[in-house]
Amino acid sequence: MEAWRRVLSGCVLVLALSVAVSAQAPSEVVAAARREGRVVVYGSLEADAFDVIRKIYEQRYGVPVEYWRAASTRVLDRALAEHRSGRGLFDVVLTNAGPMRILKAHGVFQRYVSPSYEDFPAATRDRDGILSPSYRMVVISVLYNTRLVRPEEAPRTYADLLDPKWRGKLVMPDPTLHTTTAAWLMNLRRVLGTGWRPFVERLGQQVGLVESFLPVVQKLAAGEYALGITYVKYVRQFSEAPLDYVRLNPVLADAHLVGLARNAPHPNAGKLLIDTLTSRAGLHALAQTGEFVLVPGIYPPIKDADKLRVVLMEDLDEQEFRQAREELGPLFRRR
Repeated sequence: MEAWRRVLSGCVLVLALSVAVSAQAPSEVVAAARREGRVVVYGSLEADAFDVIRKIYEQRYGVPVEYWRAASTRVLDRALAEHRSGRGLFDVVLTNAGPMRILKAHGVFQRYVSPSYEDFPAATRDRDGILSPSYRMVVISVLYNTRLVRPEEAPRTYADLLDPKWRGKLVMPDPTLHTTTAAWLMNLRRVLGTGWRPFVERLGQQVGLVESFLPVVQKLAAGEYALGITYVKYVRQFSEAPLDYVRLNPVLADAHLVGLARNAPHPNAGKLLIDTLTSRAGLHALAQTGEFVLVPGIYPPIKDADKLRVVLMEDLDEQEFRQAREELGPLFRRR
C-alpha cells in the first residue's frame, strides 16, 4: 500500500493544481451542494483510485463524499433494488457501460449534461443526455506472477491459455456472477470467430473462479495462482507485487459511464462530483493511477500501454446477459 500512497499523493497534487485554475462551478450549485451536506456514490472503481477524485472534491467544495465500492454486478443489483423500493440512498453511480445502460432503461437516472462533456467527441455522448460519455475504459488481459512464470514462458495468445500446463493455475471471475466477465467472453466471438465455442469450453476446464477482477489480482499477488484474467491497470495499482501482463492482440476493454440518480437525495452535490470526475484534469489524475482514460495522448504509466490495440466491447442488454449466463453456466461451474 506504500506504493499506492505515493501514487495517490502525486495525483491529488496534480488534480488540485489543475482544478484550481479550472472554470468555477455556478455559485448557486455550490451553495446548494453545501447545504445538502454530502454526496453518496456507488461504483466499481477501486477505492484507492476513487480517492483521487474524492480528496480534491472535498478540498474544493467542502462536501464529504461517501463511496460504496463493489463489483459491477453488485453495484447494478443494489442501485436497482433501491430504486425499485423508492428509497434510493445514492446520488451518483459509476460502473461498466452494460450495467449502466440497464439502470438507465429502468429509469434510475435523471438527465444531466455536465459542462465537461463538451470536451468529448459528439459521437460518444448519450443522445438522451442521461449518461456521461465514455470517460475511461477498463482493459482486460492476462496478468501473471513473475516469480512463478518467466516472461518467455507466459502465454502470448488467447489460445495459449488452453495449454494443459496452466490447468488449475489460472484464475478468472465467474461469468455467471460477474457481468463484465460475461460480456468479455461473449465479445471474444469477434476475435476468435468459429473457434470461440471450443475455446470457452476448454477454458472452463482450466480455471479457478472468484467473484470479480479484484480478487483475481489479489490471488496473483499472493502467489495462489500463476495467471489471471483481469484488468491491466492492476500492474500499476499493485506495483509492489511481482506482476506483468500479456500483450494480447487485440485486448478487449469495457467503457465506464457515470449517471445522476433520478431521486438523488443530494442532486447538486452529485452534479459537482460528476463534473470533477469527468473533467480533463480529473481524468489526467486518474490516468496516473493506472486508469485508461479517453483523453487523446494520455496513457497510464504502464509499459507498452500506448502500443496496445484496444477494442471496446459491445454492450449486452438485460436479456443478452441472461442468455450469456445460461450459455456459459454449464461451462464454468465452480469446482
